[in-house]
Amino acid sequence: MIRLLASLLLLVALPALAQTTAPRQVFIAGDSTASQYGPERAPREGWGQQLQGFLDDKAYVVRNHAQSGRSSRSFVAEGWFDGMAKEMRRGDVLLIQFGHNDEKIEDPTRYNEPQRAFPEWLMRYVALARDKGATPILVTPVARRKFDRGQLLDTHGLYAQAVRDLAQREHVGLIDLTALSMAWLRAAGDEASKAYFMHVPAQDQQDDTHFQQRGAVMAACLVVGGWKQVDPSLGVHVKRDTDCGAPATALADRKAQLRPSLVVHERDIAIAQPGPHGGAGTTTAYPFFKDVPALDVEFRKRVLRHGAGIGLHQHHKDEIYYVLSGRGIYELDGKAQEVRAGDAMLTRPGSTHAIRQDGTDDLVLLITYARKAP
Repeated sequence: MIRLLASLLLLVALPALAQTTAPRQVFIAGDSTASQYGPERAPREGWGQQLQGFLDDKAYVVRNHAQSGRSSRSFVAEGWFDGMAKEMRRGDVLLIQFGHNDEKIEDPTRYNEPQRAFPEWLMRYVALARDKGATPILVTPVARRKFDRGQLLDTHGLYAQAVRDLAQREHVGLIDLTALSMAWLRAAGDEASKAYFMHVPAQDQQDDTHFQQRGAVMAACLVVGGWKQVDPSLGVHVKRDTDCGAPATALADRKAQLRPSLVVHERDIAIAQPGPHGGAGTTTAYPFFKDVPALDVEFRKRVLRHGAGIGLHQHHKDEIYYVLSGRGIYELDGKAQEVRAGDAMLTRPGSTHAIRQDGTDDLVLLITYARKAP
């Protein structure tokens, strides 16, 4: 009898236990910039498709209800709002991103003027979440990639501001994706940013609103980064870094650099040399950034031709060799071993080492170590 009662109590408790351990649902109400696309639309993706990739599956599950072409008005009128409401429960999160289609004055089924109608429609989403015991978070519309003579244009203007004002007035969490994505696009620049959007010559597309996968991932990263600012407790449930995009000061910081960043081509710096440290044969050194001031490391590529080597010598500093290609025999503290592409060797102060090319192909190494103080 006691065992039977215990079993019955366990069965009663199981649903409650399951409910406490179930992941929180993250609903996305939005437009085509966030929505889901099948393989037939590849390479087009919405940022909502990539959101789950940033979140711990055991803590959050994404329910992407975003629909292409919808505004905050038509999403409700066409029944998408009600369908989402049926699934929402206490403890869930609702991300609300509209604006792209609310701006379309030529279409009365979607258009909302920004000062009054647009925030009134958005409040329906906020009220739904609150009624369900969920957390609403307003998201300003992601920027369009629209440059004019090198300057990125703010195409959302009053609509993004309406979302900001509503969030402040109603004490709702805000992810300012407009500002975050505009700062990212300015830093990337006109030409380089095309690769994130649907500029696909093979499909004859030059679309500055919708993303390819890399753009969808970037926008999702910005969303999660902004969400962590709204709710710092989210951080422990984010499974990849969100150090993405660029701050609004990025261009000014770039102009103020005393030591600019560089790209160096190895074809311009090749130096033919005998094997260093008394090594046999001939080698080619590529001393990258050799004359760059205030750089803490030496970084070079060295090619050991057939029969060539770097002679035995003792170390007074940490040094790393990485094998790019070929095969070699590496001598370290009296022991010899074969090394191949993908192997890395760390030599610490006090050790002695040498390396020689082996086999038929050149041995190609990347070498790095701390630069001596001037």
